[in-house]
Amino acid sequence: MNTAAESVDTSSGDAPEEAPRKKIVVEKLAKIFGSRPERALKLLDQGRDKQEILAETGQAVGLADVSFDVREGEILVVMGLSGSGKSTLIRCINRLIEPTSGRITVDGQDVLSLDSKGLRELRRKKFGMVFQNFALLPHRDVVTNVEYGLEIQDVPKDEREKRAMEALKLVGLEGWEHASPDQLSGGMRQRVGLARALAVDPDILLMDEAFSALDPLIRRDMQHELISLQERMQKTILFITHDLDEALKIGDRIVLMKDGRVVQVGTAEDILTAPASEYVERFVEDVDKSKVLTAQAVMTRARIVAFPGDGPRTVLHKMREESLPDIFVVKRDYTLQGVAWASEIADAAKRGDRTIEKLVHTDITAVGPDEPLTGLINLLAESEVPVPVVDENRKLLGMVAMGAVLSALAESGAESPDSEAESDAEAGA
Repeated sequence: MNTAAESVDTSSGDAPEEAPRKKIVVEKLAKIFGSRPERALKLLDQGRDKQEILAETGQAVGLADVSFDVREGEILVVMGLSGSGKSTLIRCINRLIEPTSGRITVDGQDVLSLDSKGLRELRRKKFGMVFQNFALLPHRDVVTNVEYGLEIQDVPKDEREKRAMEALKLVGLEGWEHASPDQLSGGMRQRVGLARALAVDPDILLMDEAFSALDPLIRRDMQHELISLQERMQKTILFITHDLDEALKIGDRIVLMKDGRVVQVGTAEDILTAPASEYVERFVEDVDKSKVLTAQAVMTRARIVAFPGDGPRTVLHKMREESLPDIFVVKRDYTLQGVAWASEIADAAKRGDRTIEKLVHTDITAVGPDEPLTGLINLLAESEVPVPVVDENRKLLGMVAMGAVLSALAESGAESPDSEAESDAEAGA
């Protein structure tokens, strides 16, 4: 399986896009719980694990040599099993827990150097936090719960009510402004918590197991809601979860932790297709990769393409060399125009046509590089040609054939549509 996508050269001479700015940078962060952390730090430097350090020193390792960054406008998911250090990490970032050593910067500001006043300002202006347990005030109605953070900031009443109502509209709770928390479902209460965080208009949302207490269906709705909100608001979000499926679904990138250490940082595809260790490989082995792997992971370069102004004999010569029954037609900047068939091109050559321009079939479905394999399977089943993969400007990046998808599914251990149908038939027999 191709894990690094090949592509044609679509450069147009423009300057490369600027890399996203790093909003949060964590460097060599450690947290030791105990009265003599220096002993534990020395043992960590020697490569000892947290169990050995606890047995020898009585000091508990919460975090060890943790380094990563959060880019502006991304959802970075930190995930791991219970005891992996993920919740300790998020509380160190806003200093609800004091780190033992290391460095944290937010927009270039050293968080660990801040005095109590500076830290209070950082929390009020930079961070919004959403907790697992909703943390709503039972004696307040919905809108005044959402206003709470603004109230702490001494925002005038009219302004905070206006912003609270806007936040409730964002999360779909219009009409519930004056309900009490005990009148709401779990999903609705979590929406109130999210609205409260959004009302202060923070640069960064810290979400600690925010959906873990919800029923599965409501949880899935909230995941969709978060993704939809992010499309509109482009916040920087640090999201903590123990659920791998949730991490794969919402994370632009994932930080996977074990025993207080980072074991891998990457996209969902990075982690699924190139696990950094045996632990990561075991962690992801039961994931249905057909729902996570994308066109970019399996596409191949379109080695031969045609241009609308090409003559039919020239195009036939290109196709003959590669034994192609069809060929993608692109503009000179590789913007996809459509597909042309060898049989029709041969007829045009016999007629003496000068170009293939009138032979281009433009009713072809293209996908983006992030299209999941599940969607590709359906498209390929209905298509006589490989599915073209294009960027946001419809420039051809590559193509996906059914064989590449089936090979990827076989390597990932996922069932093909045919084998799934056979299993269902056997179950019903």
